[in-house]
Amino acid sequence: MPIRLHRLSGYAGVLLLWLISTPLHATLNIEIFGGGATQIPIAIVPFAAEEKLQQGITPVVAADLQRSGLFRLVEPGGLRPHEPVEVVYPDWMNRGAGALVIGSTTILPGGQVALRVKLLDVAKQTQLAAYTETVPAEQLRAAAHRIADMIYEKLTGDVGVFSTRIAYVVKQGKKYSLQVADADGFNAQPVIEYTEPIISPAWSPDGTRLAYVSFENKKPVVYVQTLASRGRKAVANFRGSNSAPAWSPDGKKLAVVLSLMGGSQIFLINADGSGLQRITQSTGIDTEPSFSPDGRYIIFTSDRGGSPQIYRMPVTGSASTTAERLTFEGSYNVSPHYSPDGKSFAFIHRNGDRFNVAIQDLATRQVQLLTDSKFDESPSFAPNGKIILYATEVKGRGILSAVSSDGKTRQQLSTQAGDIREPAWGPLPGLQ
Repeated sequence: MPIRLHRLSGYAGVLLLWLISTPLHATLNIEIFGGGATQIPIAIVPFAAEEKLQQGITPVVAADLQRSGLFRLVEPGGLRPHEPVEVVYPDWMNRGAGALVIGSTTILPGGQVALRVKLLDVAKQTQLAAYTETVPAEQLRAAAHRIADMIYEKLTGDVGVFSTRIAYVVKQGKKYSLQVADADGFNAQPVIEYTEPIISPAWSPDGTRLAYVSFENKKPVVYVQTLASRGRKAVANFRGSNSAPAWSPDGKKLAVVLSLMGGSQIFLINADGSGLQRITQSTGIDTEPSFSPDGRYIIFTSDRGGSPQIYRMPVTGSASTTAERLTFEGSYNVSPHYSPDGKSFAFIHRNGDRFNVAIQDLATRQVQLLTDSKFDESPSFAPNGKIILYATEVKGRGILSAVSSDGKTRQQLSTQAGDIREPAWGPLPGLQ
């Protein structure tokens, strides 16, 4: 089966995750395909004294905005204003810029750097926003992401996600590594490494913990690990299989899939592993739960009707609660994830001999295919709901890709070598 069915079929499916054993490279490379029909033309002038810094600011800001697919970068040419009084607006209008970013950097004693940034509306010849911050030199890249977030939010009305983090699993030789990186792929750090498979990472709502499944003890066990301390606890280590953790929106509970009582069914547990409660009861396999943002419902994959489809039921359900089937197009729909606004969900849809990322509106039931690649899996929404991160294959190797929720912009985030799977997009920094 081309799509990874480890959440449905256990250990045998897990072994299908990894087909290539190649060296690991720490930084993801990003390639952008397509763009929105209407892109905001924006010019970003290199900040004053930026050349003295070990880490440039404007290249990171420009790369962030370009990756969104919503912006078209306008070259500043020889124009180098750093203060609003230095801006000759007709010059920028002639270059086709709708927005202009200018700023300055000042190196302070003790390795601190002061940043002053202004976002200007070229047509109205007014200042839209200002950003000032003093940061240690080693945090300049993070500050650049915050500047990009400010620009994105001011010009689009949506919150930016450039300061967020992503998690994913990499296989290097016989080693499996759960990694956390910035949203642009930089600063990748291993959370845990083993010679047995690691799957299904899931961020806690506050971004401080990761739940995941490890086979280090020769069976699937759900762990919760605190990122800051590296401390971890096995929260689901029941008889049989323990898999597919999903956090409740308040971070107090996890939905997990257990074969404890025969078959794979969905249970609730407290975040410390206590308080076991069964949610689903069917003659089929129920797996891959995802909580609605309000915490009232779960959507999940089940083959109770004869083929893998997506269902919804209240979290307060019992054995007598009827699950509502949500997907009807095709005979294979799996891996559902609620959008942050709760109005839709992303999933994997079999389209002929392809397995693609799709999105379905919960109110209208309208389905839209977002990708046209061969083998996609594990869709995960950005916290603003505008981008979906997923794993796919290129020449037999697993890489990460992202697609805008309208399908107009795609990105490939790949390493020079290695096999990458199981992506999960973390929450907004303000929630941490």
